[in-house]
Amino acid sequence: MSDTNQRTPFESITTTLQGAVALVSSVPKVRFMLRGEPGVGKTAQARAIAERLGMDCALIDCANLSLGDLAIPVPNHDTGTINWYQNARFKLEKGEPVVILLDEFLKAGDDEMNMLHPMLEVDEPRLGDTPVPDGSIVILTGNMDTDGVGDKLYEHTRQRIVELVIKKPTAEEWLTWARASGIHPLVCAWVDRYPYALDSYLDGNVNEFNFDPSKPQRNCVSPRVLEIASRIVYERESIGNDSAYEAALCGAGGAAFGQSLMAFQRYQDSLPSTREIAENPHGAPIPTETGARAVLTYGLASRVDKDTITPFLDYVSRMEEEWQCIFCINVAKNPDKQGFVFYEARFTKWLEENEDLL
Repeated sequence: MSDTNQRTPFESITTTLQGAVALVSSVPKVRFMLRGEPGVGKTAQARAIAERLGMDCALIDCANLSLGDLAIPVPNHDTGTINWYQNARFKLEKGEPVVILLDEFLKAGDDEMNMLHPMLEVDEPRLGDTPVPDGSIVILTGNMDTDGVGDKLYEHTRQRIVELVIKKPTAEEWLTWARASGIHPLVCAWVDRYPYALDSYLDGNVNEFNFDPSKPQRNCVSPRVLEIASRIVYERESIGNDSAYEAALCGAGGAAFGQSLMAFQRYQDSLPSTREIAENPHGAPIPTETGARAVLTYGLASRVDKDTITPFLDYVSRMEEEWQCIFCINVAKNPDKQGFVFYEARFTKWLEENEDLL
């Protein structure tokens, strides 16, 4: 059961990360600020935009800037004037269009924010006295005012930008991304079992896993945290110490998350091996606990290849339709598996027989 509390939903129009990338890429002469609760993927979109447009990308962590990190005044003795030498991290020296992310702009100090402000102008944007090349894209990110993490947005800034509130992905949306991104199947199985962990307080829901601004010091689950946890899970064997391993998971996403994921890990330890299932699909034991079945199904979907697709499907077909669907959908949507799975007679037969379930 979810320990879910109802709050007043945040009344605003939101967009997805994909929508934000399309919008920002298409309107370079508008300065967009991506806002959303922590860990939803705002920062990563700068690289996606740069890749889409074939530009270089400059990531600027505004929360940790001092004035000396931006530019320094240098005397020009020939003219008796001062010139600004900008920091190379902005990648302006080549005079070529660049995607510049002013990450956590709302946490910058007032002096640093004032120095960056001319970059927000549409006409003749600059850093110091160095122009921002035509065609460049300048993006800002920040958290929501209601997050309680110290963001401040002054009115003279608000008038120069367009705020985009980023919608937190649902569990289903996140799992689609996770399948294609190599997230550990154990983490995927956990999200499938606890989809409400990705609920947003902006929709009026808080629970034992997700971000709650009334408890700002508590670690919580977010898409960023799940990706970090996946890295830890992949190295469990190398860590070789389950106490340290569990402490790391709790440190990443909070005690409720770490202990729950550790319980899933124990399920995995007790499951039949993929080799046993491949060699004896009709006799290998079927776990009875729901969590164990989730771990097993996601694990099989991630490890299946052209030699094991038939026995794995024979094995999964011994379980309820829900688990068959999870296995087949995960395999079918994985680009690395599509090259062989749709040519497998046993798989295509299952699709024909269960078309109403998909």
